[in-house]
Order: sequence, then structure tokens, then C-alpha cells
Amino acid sequence: MNSEPIDRISTNQTVMFFVNFIFGAGILILPRTITDKVKTPDGWIAVMVSGLLITLLVFLLVMLCKQYPNETYFQFTQKIIGKWLGIPLCIIIIIYYICISALEVRVMAETTRLFLLQGTPSWAILIPFLWIGLYIVLGGINPIARILEIIFPITVLFFLLVIFLGIGIIEIDNLRPVLGNGFKPVLNGLKTTSLSFSGFEVILFIFMFMKDKSKVSKSIMLGIGIPFVFYTITVVAVVGAFSVNGVLLQTWPVLTYIRSYDIQGLFVERFDSLLLVIWIMQIFATYIIALYICALGMVQVLHKKNMKPFLFGTLPFIYIIAMIPKDINQTFTMADTIGNTAFYLFGIVPLILLVISSVRKKLNEKM
Repeated sequence: MNSEPIDRISTNQTVMFFVNFIFGAGILILPRTITDKVKTPDGWIAVMVSGLLITLLVFLLVMLCKQYPNETYFQFTQKIIGKWLGIPLCIIIIIYYICISALEVRVMAETTRLFLLQGTPSWAILIPFLWIGLYIVLGGINPIARILEIIFPITVLFFLLVIFLGIGIIEIDNLRPVLGNGFKPVLNGLKTTSLSFSGFEVILFIFMFMKDKSKVSKSIMLGIGIPFVFYTITVVAVVGAFSVNGVLLQTWPVLTYIRSYDIQGLFVERFDSLLLVIWIMQIFATYIIALYICALGMVQVLHKKNMKPFLFGTLPFIYIIAMIPKDINQTFTMADTIGNTAFYLFGIVPLILLVISSVRKKLNEKM
């Protein structure tokens, strides 16, 4: 498989990459993680502020990408800071995406085992997901984009449905007072809420493949805007239903929210299991994107043409890392560690690269 931009993706498919990579298992625990930091009903405000900050950051990343329109982050990093620094950085990024892949399949296995296939060993759930994802990624970026276009409307429409069906259990008083303790609690939650948008950095790796790069702004606004709206609605609904203290007692607050109401007369009265089946597709989407990026990185760093051996070689490492956490709590700890790493790799390093690249460009123009 060629790593050069022979394959192209449309503007809508670019949006799908944004949304599907940002979404994942995180939304199922998002209300608890935010509320744990904020300690007030103002978690939704922290989500909105973080969404705006992340949007600004992505526009800065695009400024960097536009300076190297036919290269990915793995390629132009070496041009900006040299191979001695660029290659180690790229290796760290590849390891990061291997860990992301492992985390996603482990969360898929945990949620499936806890709620759908009780008693099934994790390895028996992990292995089919790993191989199916491998099969899709072997086809390149276009099959991935088409899969994302199928998964997105199913998961989005059903998730909105089950959230709004529970509107009757939401108590407005649980969302008051707004900013009762000032803006400081919101600031305390900004890091957590910003990390919930992890995946925004996908533009660094897919900008090269865009058919119409002039429409990248539209892709950013929709790609960040859709998770922005989803996260806000989810936090408002769950905190409104359970209150701050109630949310903190739930391991999977979104699933508990869906279990808290019954709709009589429909073909199905309980939606939690159905949501999990559908949302597992969303977690799977995150996995295949991460797997593709880490394989793309190996190909481009080593200047090879064929991804296939790298994909097969990566799979055992993903499996081993996925099996390291002993339980769901250690899985959450692993997720926190990966999220903190993302802050430095894609929140700070690209900005430094942008400054270096821009300064160098201006100096070259003067000479």
C-alpha cells in the first residue's frame, strides 16, 4: 500500500474522521469525570469552553499542515526539527497510537463482557475485534472513510434518541445554581473536558488526503461542533437526572441514565443494551482510525510502501497492551495516562513546530 496521497477523502469524510475519532468510550463516563473535577453542576460550561479552545487549537494545527500540504505530521516533523529529533518524536507518536488502539479494544471488551456477554473472557472478545479492524485497515483510508460514514448516522441518531427519551427524569433544580461558586470550578474542569476532545489531532494525518483543502474550515467546525453539542447535551441530561452527588456514584452514568426510564408500548422498553451494541461500533471506529495512523507512521518513518507487514506486526503488541489492565479501574487509569500524553504530543509540540516553521519561513523570505 502506498503512503503517498493517491487516495483522497471528501470534506464530509474528513468530518467523519474528526467526529468518529473524538467519540469513543469516553462519552459513557464523561459526566462523572467532569463532575468529579468541577464538583458543581457547571460541567456543561466547562465542556463549552473547552470546545471553543480545542477549535482554536485545531485551526492552528491546520496552519501548520498548510505549510506542508502533501505531507503528514510524521513527514514534516522531520523537516522542521531534523531527523535526530523528528524520528524519536514520530516513534513516540506511533507508540501512542498503538496504546490508543489497545485501550479502545480493551474498553470494547470490558463493556461487552460486563453488559452483553457476562462471563466471556476478555481475550475471546478482543481477538475478533482486532482481526476485523485489521481487515478494514488493510484496504487503506477510503474503506475506513466509508465505514465511518455508515457508523456515524446510526450511532448519532440512536444516541440522541435515547438521551431525549429520558427528558422526563431531568430535574432543572439539579443544574442550579449556575456558576454558584464562581468560574473557578469551571477552570478546574477544563483539562478533563479538553481531553474529552482527544482525537482532534487527526487533521495532522489526514489533511494530506483531502480532495478540497480549501474546505478544511468547514470540516473543523462540523468535526468539533458535533461532539461539542453531544457532550453538552449528555452532561446536562445526566447531571440533571442524578444531581452532582448522584453522578459521582455511577461508574457508567450514561448507561445508568438510560436504565432509569421505561417507554411503554415500543418494540423495546429498555435501551441500554441496544445502545451498547450500537456504541461498540463507535468505539470500533476509533480503533481502526488509530490503527491506521500508527501503521501510516511506520511506513512513512521507514520510507516503505507497503503497510501490510506493519499492520500484522503491530497486532500482537496491541493485544499485549490491551491485556495489561487487570480490571476496569486500571483501564480508566490507562486512559487517563494516555490522555495526559496527548496534551503534550498534540497540544504543545505542534504549536512549537508551528512557531519554528513560521520563523524559518520568514527568515528564508528575507534572504
